[in-house]
Amino acid sequence: MFIWAYKLADLIVYNLFGLPQNSKLGQALHFFIYDSIKIFVLLTVIIYVIGIIRSFFPPEKTKKILSREKNLYIGNVLAALLGIVTPFCSCSAVPMFIGFVEAGIPLGVTFSFLISSPMVNEVALVLLWGMFGFKIALIYIITGVTVAVIAGIIIGKLNLEKYVEEYVYQIHLDGEDRIYVPTWRERSLMAWSNVKDILRRIWPYVLVAIAIGGFIHGYVPEGLLAKYAGKDNPFAVPVAVLFGIPLYSNAAGVIPIVKVLVDKGVAMGTVLSFMMAVTALSLPEMIILRRVLKPQLLGIFVGIMAVTIIFVGYLFNFILA
Repeated sequence: MFIWAYKLADLIVYNLFGLPQNSKLGQALHFFIYDSIKIFVLLTVIIYVIGIIRSFFPPEKTKKILSREKNLYIGNVLAALLGIVTPFCSCSAVPMFIGFVEAGIPLGVTFSFLISSPMVNEVALVLLWGMFGFKIALIYIITGVTVAVIAGIIIGKLNLEKYVEEYVYQIHLDGEDRIYVPTWRERSLMAWSNVKDILRRIWPYVLVAIAIGGFIHGYVPEGLLAKYAGKDNPFAVPVAVLFGIPLYSNAAGVIPIVKVLVDKGVAMGTVLSFMMAVTALSLPEMIILRRVLKPQLLGIFVGIMAVTIIFVGYLFNFILA
């Protein structure tokens, strides 16, 4: 599918720049150019298609669906699944949280949605499918949804509503949430607007991630990462999670690094834990959530997420060994 992009990278790196094919710089630059073209083409197409799908699940409709579900366990699963197709980012965490609480959605169900939405990034899902195949993509989505459901159930069972900032319960949104049904032309325009908006926000992070991936691909010796982050290192998973938390990126932006880590021999479970830590435990999102959560609940949330992600990493390292 992307043979043309590979040949274009060949032309630029080896013909135009005259770099030897076996040189470290040549391999790193070729990786950067080829993956940049491939990933941005995939992102453009996928974000547009997902934008069309998302137009059928506006936040108002999501709230109505979840507020009608009385069985908490089904509510957690439904919230995690809806999180995959509902637009969400760290900047919308506070209004989404307030809206869910105001709609009477249980705290645990709300957290299942808030965890799933950034973690199970549908763009990353399709990119993983394209780069690693259906099996890894399926593992990714099952892992993300499972983490969201389990963490949401635990938070719900702990009865932590008292650790939500008091003002959240005092907010009453005026009027009913009216769901507007757009035309297909409006859906298409919204999808293209979504493409431009997302690419405008994430392109620097994607390029940085590809550059890091290119450096690792060209300069890091084979087997070095596998030695320190491979399945034989019992501390590889928690170390990967600790490294992932301070990073600010989405799943699509971190995938170029993920691809190279796997190519270099890092265990898939470790890589998945790193990826989930980046997307679900990023510091910017924690800072924003602090506006609606007291430190106790925020700390419990981070602790549950970290333990769950680490467990999942070890589990999949064992399954895929």
